[in-house]
Amino acid sequence: MESGIRHRVGVMFVCRQKMEPGDFEYDSWKLLEKRGLKVARMDTPQLWKRFPAWNPELYLDGVLEIEAGYAESGRVVAMLIERAKSAGVELREAVTFSQLDERGNRVSGIALDDGQRIAADFVVMAVGAWTPYLLPFTKKFFRATGQPVFHLKPLAPELFSPERFPVFGADITTTGYYGFPINRDGVVKIANHGSGREMSPDSSDRVVTADDEKNLREFLASTFPSLADAPIVYSRVCMYCDTHDGHFWIARDPERDGLVVAAGDSGHGFKFAPVLGEIIADAVEGKDNPLLDKFRWRPEVRAGSGTDAARSKGTQ
Repeated sequence: MESGIRHRVGVMFVCRQKMEPGDFEYDSWKLLEKRGLKVARMDTPQLWKRFPAWNPELYLDGVLEIEAGYAESGRVVAMLIERAKSAGVELREAVTFSQLDERGNRVSGIALDDGQRIAADFVVMAVGAWTPYLLPFTKKFFRATGQPVFHLKPLAPELFSPERFPVFGADITTTGYYGFPINRDGVVKIANHGSGREMSPDSSDRVVTADDEKNLREFLASTFPSLADAPIVYSRVCMYCDTHDGHFWIARDPERDGLVVAAGDSGHGFKFAPVLGEIIADAVEGKDNPLLDKFRWRPEVRAGSGTDAARSKGTQ
């Protein structure tokens, strides 16, 4: 990836108790070791001295993947749009999808809100949290949820520099909180990966609530004391498209020839983007791919069968 977009600052998942087999952090540690990646176990006071923003008495164990990091999503998407244009992909901008162009049990294209119709041999709907609203027949398969995201201006910014503050998950299976080091604007991003609130992406309720901020402040006071009173310069709600079992949904619609639905990111869409294109293409072209069985059209899956080991079932 282009220089300046990807940042190798380390990724750390820590917990408030000693790791045990079956814990998300422990199993992650063992898998990273098995694959030969550079990791350190965060289980001694000496190691915690590297990260002075943390409360070392609260977090006793965990794993640090030393060469991992993060990519700037907005800049990545902008770069990919330009590459798509240069490759000859035609982008229709400033228009809105209206509905599928269905004739019998066949999808032959889409209709836009301005009345235009675009014909197609295959239509791939990859619209994230809009899926159950743009395709109402999928509402029984997907749940659109909003998760709170906060951008804070630390009063002691040096404590949150990438050298001293890697990407983190703080006992994420119970608190739901994860975050990033200070960026070029002097802002620290902290968000929650939890059960969220069910809502439409177009909802007027797509704002962070007073309870969301209260929960955040309680978390900061215990985990990053120096950030507890930091001003919030920006907040937003991040939309997920959840499936009942937490797995992607990349499949042909068995009732509508010519339609592939690629959704169900369950909060993990961006990080898997580099490998999703090939899987979606295989679904369109009818090629064998072992992952397509896992991500198949599966109406039999029921709510509550989720398998996301890193997702909290509620906020702190």
